[in-house]
Amino acid sequence: MEPLNLIESFVLSAEHLSFSAAARRLGLTPAAVSKNVARLETSLGLRLFQRSTRKLTLTTEGEKLLREVAAPFTALQDAFAGAAVQDGRPAGTLKVSLGLAFGREYLVPLLGEFLEHYPAIVPDWHFDNRPVDLIADGFDVAIGGGIELTPGIVARELARTHVIVAASPAYMATRTMPRHPSELSAFDGIVRRSSTTGRLRAWTLQNHVGEQYQAECRTRMIFDDPEAIAHAAMHGQGVAFLPMPHAAPWLASGALMRLLPAWYADQGPISIYYPNKKLLPARTRVFIDFVVDAFRKQKLAAKFDGR
Repeated sequence: MEPLNLIESFVLSAEHLSFSAAARRLGLTPAAVSKNVARLETSLGLRLFQRSTRKLTLTTEGEKLLREVAAPFTALQDAFAGAAVQDGRPAGTLKVSLGLAFGREYLVPLLGEFLEHYPAIVPDWHFDNRPVDLIADGFDVAIGGGIELTPGIVARELARTHVIVAASPAYMATRTMPRHPSELSAFDGIVRRSSTTGRLRAWTLQNHVGEQYQAECRTRMIFDDPEAIAHAAMHGQGVAFLPMPHAAPWLASGALMRLLPAWYADQGPISIYYPNKKLLPARTRVFIDFVVDAFRKQKLAAKFDGR
């Protein structure tokens, strides 16, 4: 299997033009990947990369080799993945990316039932609110929103989500309920800073008759995590614009109350993302089907709908 390992280091380094990116995919150090490529070069008697301190580029010979081996190597990977079964059941490590609070609230509770059906699968879950690169980072699946649909990635929509306005009953006890988004300017706001752009999020609310209004509160505090915003709102620190997946449990418990129930903002879909392959690994295929079925059974699409 050693030649295959050397080819794997070469192909991934060539696809990303980075030993570091290839190392993340392989679970190796960049030095180990570089060494594998060097051994392949020695074996072939060819120089495959031009190396510098700033970048990695393919030589003409490297480009030719990549064209010749990339498709067969991908087919071989798919064949290995499809054969990853134990006692006739899907097996292997399942690497999944999902948001911190969303994953904890809605996906972790599903693990018990999933593992009862597929005990040979080992979940390797990574909780992060930042969008990931499935291909570069080697994920089998990502669940969330806002992930760029780069070539080779498929998105299967699970639910539409909406942002609503909420506050604690204690905060509203001495205040008059707003009747229009323009009245929110008189309230303290727990504002969200985008973790990707660094900008403060502004929400344009809409209602059922098509009216729109860019709603703003007095900025009282700034967080970059929606779950932290929900908890600050529950502690009476102000008004929060919350995605329904984060607001729903607290609205149901009464810890938060919805303001302006006729108004909402569309946040787009929550989807399950995975590489577009002719032969998905069995562990990936059964996990996708399980999550889609769980969303349907638990009627999560309706729960996340703020309209």
